[in-house]
Amino acid sequence: MKFISMSAIKNIELPDIGDFDEVEVIEILVNVGDTISVDDSILTLESDKASMEIPTPSAGVVSNISINIGDKIKQGDVLIGLEISEETSTDDKINDSETNNSSTIEAKTVPIVVPDIGDFDAVEVIEILASVGDELAAEDSIITLESDKASMEIPTPIAGKVVEININLGDKLNLGDLILTLEPSASTPSTTAPDPVVTAQTSAPTPTPIQKPSTVALDPSISTLPQGESHASPSIRKLARELGVDLSTITGNGPKGRILDEDLKTHVKQIITSGGGSLPKVPVIDFTKFGDTETIALSKINKLSGKHLTACWLNIPHVTQFDEVNIDQMERFRQAQKAKGVKLTPLVFIMKAVVQALKKHPRFNASLAASGEQLIIKKYFNLGIAMDTPKGLVVPVIKDVEQKSLTELAAELADTSAKARDGKLKPGDMQGAGFTISSLGGIGGTQFTPIVNAPEVAILGVSRSQTKPIWDGENFIPTLTLPLALSYDHRVIDGAQGGRFMADLHSILQDIREILL
Repeated sequence: MKFISMSAIKNIELPDIGDFDEVEVIEILVNVGDTISVDDSILTLESDKASMEIPTPSAGVVSNISINIGDKIKQGDVLIGLEISEETSTDDKINDSETNNSSTIEAKTVPIVVPDIGDFDAVEVIEILASVGDELAAEDSIITLESDKASMEIPTPIAGKVVEININLGDKLNLGDLILTLEPSASTPSTTAPDPVVTAQTSAPTPTPIQKPSTVALDPSISTLPQGESHASPSIRKLARELGVDLSTITGNGPKGRILDEDLKTHVKQIITSGGGSLPKVPVIDFTKFGDTETIALSKINKLSGKHLTACWLNIPHVTQFDEVNIDQMERFRQAQKAKGVKLTPLVFIMKAVVQALKKHPRFNASLAASGEQLIIKKYFNLGIAMDTPKGLVVPVIKDVEQKSLTELAAELADTSAKARDGKLKPGDMQGAGFTISSLGGIGGTQFTPIVNAPEVAILGVSRSQTKPIWDGENFIPTLTLPLALSYDHRVIDGAQGGRFMADLHSILQDIREILL
């Protein structure tokens, strides 16, 4: 018998991978020039039922790649060109088509076996999706298998009633193993039992590898392999990738900790409602082991404001600038008015001063458009005023501040504060602000960093005034100073703009004649 050795290019085609058509290529695992061995994986496919790696039936050097990531391919499509070493014999070949002729046997039940699912051996059953007595339609999934390379749902090729389940969870199955027995439905064209015997595919001789095959480095977010100890079906993994969810952060409630559809949905809902994104969770501690405790429920205001402020803090890049203003002139005027029976709080002066500053710096009385590419400048001057109530913080809105006098603002603030304490504010009372002031002057403290109240872009924090010795060039003069903290959205306002706004506000508060005019 004479053999001739030669080099030839062999096209590697997509084999029969079961009931799949137009399956998407999500990974290409080889490069041109790679030397690969028999059964090395060359690409990864994913459908709505399964993800799988496709091996090469022959060894050789990759000469060309005929597909791209994202292509939809079907059985018989050329995947790669492979340069292989062939050995041909001068003897006549045996015609295999003249052998293995067998007659079909009519049966009342049909055995459903593991089809050819590629380069998989002893694959574990992790889900059984059918039960005895179930009426199945053709292509209904009956079990889920998972190997170290892929997880996949196996469908029934025909419709019928499940007579017997022949496997158990945890079983290791191979090509041709019996899964279940079906009694075909009347609409099934043929009740011929498929031959469970599967002939092994003969591959070409393997050349001596020159180097290990290299793989394309891909973004791990599109990997079909389990992350950490997570186990999930291909459809769950695909949805998780689309949502940007790391499955390793989810605890599965299915068999063997498998992540179910409801587990993923619950996880996403928790992210949305908490506003916490993908932040790591804080530890859960049983505090009772350290001493006596008491658990009280958060008020509705606490819950709502907590979610809103968390979203503001996570989505807005904050910058806070601090300043101290000499308010001696304002305080003398205020005390003079008090002696006349007119009670004015420092807050009304601050509100009028803020409006004057907003007129000079309209970017601070604005909101960022949803696209993030335009700024919506507001021509009205409505101020949100943070107020402390027995049930928590609320921010009612005082509208058209520029059109009202100091005494009118004082009266409206008193009325609004009473409504807030009594829980009588209406939804309309809480809407329409362009800028917010949070004053803790009546409580205390030297400074704090207020959180921007989105969709606004800035907020002013006011702390308690105090007398300080201020150097005037010759002497230290006792001076009443008011601490201010301006927080703003750095996407809209830069440091120079923030500094100029604060300088103008400082000037207006220090000389209140502009407010009084």
